[in-house]
Amino acid sequence: MKQLTITKPDDWHLHLRDGAALPTTVSFTARQFGRAIVMPNLTPPVASVQAATQYHDRILKAAPADSNFQPLMTLYLTDNTTVNDIIEASKSNVVYAAKLYPAGATTNSDSGVTNICNMATVFEAMQKHALPLLVHAEVTDADIDIFDREQVFIDRHLNSIRADFPDLKIVLEHATTEQAIDYALSNDHVAATLTPQHLLLNRNDLLAGGVRPHNYCLPILKRENHRQALLKAATSGNPKFFLGTDSAPHAVNAKENNCGCAGCFSAHAAIELYAEAFDNVNALDKLEGFSSFYGADFYGLPRNTEQITLIQESWQAPDSYPYAGETIKPFRQETPLQWRIKAG
Repeated sequence: MKQLTITKPDDWHLHLRDGAALPTTVSFTARQFGRAIVMPNLTPPVASVQAATQYHDRILKAAPADSNFQPLMTLYLTDNTTVNDIIEASKSNVVYAAKLYPAGATTNSDSGVTNICNMATVFEAMQKHALPLLVHAEVTDADIDIFDREQVFIDRHLNSIRADFPDLKIVLEHATTEQAIDYALSNDHVAATLTPQHLLLNRNDLLAGGVRPHNYCLPILKRENHRQALLKAATSGNPKFFLGTDSAPHAVNAKENNCGCAGCFSAHAAIELYAEAFDNVNALDKLEGFSSFYGADFYGLPRNTEQITLIQESWQAPDSYPYAGETIKPFRQETPLQWRIKAG
């Protein structure tokens, strides 16, 4: 039986939600990850250090008793974010980055930034105080095709941000296109997180033969040439690219309706899904760097010292899991998984 032992990985882009959802979401992540960058798009958003600290404490309270899981909090940037907010965040021992959501780009982003050009003083403070900028890189203009929104955001906004703030650390979250990969490769202090759904699927898996709501996420799945570019980057050994699941839970009835929510829940088997993607291109030797080293290095954090072992073994995820009084369907549930974390 093929097996692989790696340093315990981290998830550098994760949605845990809040309240009754936390016991489910935190347990799945703590099972396999040492740390996770936690997204701040709650309602209301996590827009202050005080709110981030309170959310941090709720997450730890929901973690399994024997877990050493560490949530790394982020600040939600709004039109009202101040330089003092950034300074306070940079001094905090729970906040590790700030997240830019263009208003209306994705789930709970209505409080996001409406005019990125007005954020110069905030970006300057982030650069000065070494607080990374995490970007949902999509424009929201109604006249821009949904499959082009990432590329347009890079051309319209990221180039000018990079030119004006050359030392600001930027993470292109859940990169989905060749253009995003090229941008990260071509610019200093820029990295990108890559999700399991964008490494394993293309837009045919969303639309061909019928709409599959549990494969619907934002940024949306792209053409096969983009998937291949992402997979090449993930398995390249380049430290600019590291693991970020963007696991985004929604109850089944919120996904399977006339206007289904965007998000794939992959936390039930995240590292197993990545192992499959890497194994598919004979690159398992590159999985540890991608999942366990490069993100920590980018954020200036120590690498984990614990290890996990993966074994190649086929298994089927349940049709659903309990979730905040309802149920949630795991990503790619209909396809048997090929790797499993070894117990003990």
